[in-house]
Amino acid sequence: MTGSFARRSTIFTILIGFVFCLGCSAAKTPVPAAKMDAALAQKPGKQTAVFAGGCFWGTQSVFERVKGVLATTAGYAGGSAATATYAQVTQENTGHAESVRVVYDPSKITYGQLLRIFFSVAHDPTELNRQGPDVGSSYRSVILYTNPEQERISKAYIAQLDAAKVFPKAIVTQVVPLEGFYTAEAYHQDYALHNPDNPYIQICDRPKIEALKKEFPDLFQDYKGK
Repeated sequence: MTGSFARRSTIFTILIGFVFCLGCSAAKTPVPAAKMDAALAQKPGKQTAVFAGGCFWGTQSVFERVKGVLATTAGYAGGSAATATYAQVTQENTGHAESVRVVYDPSKITYGQLLRIFFSVAHDPTELNRQGPDVGSSYRSVILYTNPEQERISKAYIAQLDAAKVFPKAIVTQVVPLEGFYTAEAYHQDYALHNPDNPYIQICDRPKIEALKKEFPDLFQDYKGK
């Protein structure tokens, strides 16, 4: 989402996206599971996780295809409600990051498993303020925790991955408390699903879905929309 919505369809963005998205799989595969994690809950329920890792189209397209995830929402986090619009966020001065709220059943999937997917296939956590062709702080890598347990697991996992040198560069993912989440405009929701022929989606987001299916077959589920 460099600059404006319209620029995603330009030849320049497509070509640049192709070059950068080819290099998004920077990790040694498979990325190891988190050593510190929450246990599966004994009973079904709902918990919320929020992740930012570049364009929210791709992040949402990954997490909505994970078994145990009940709902996903593309939105903005890190700034104020007054500036939580696409037109303002793309000016790169609001403090917001394009984010995805993930509601999941903790009896089906753990927070640590969600983190593993986030670091494995959803984005490149070593890129500072960019993902693929998208450049700016709104595309930064962030874990926005909703409780102290999520904070502990996230920080421990980053330390684990860095110590094991899973990535060729240090992880730059921020771990910060969630202070507000603001739902993005309706046309952004399930964008990759509804616009499969968009060149940006084909180049940058479809490979993430295929990587999820390949690396986490037991957690992959088809998604047909709401």
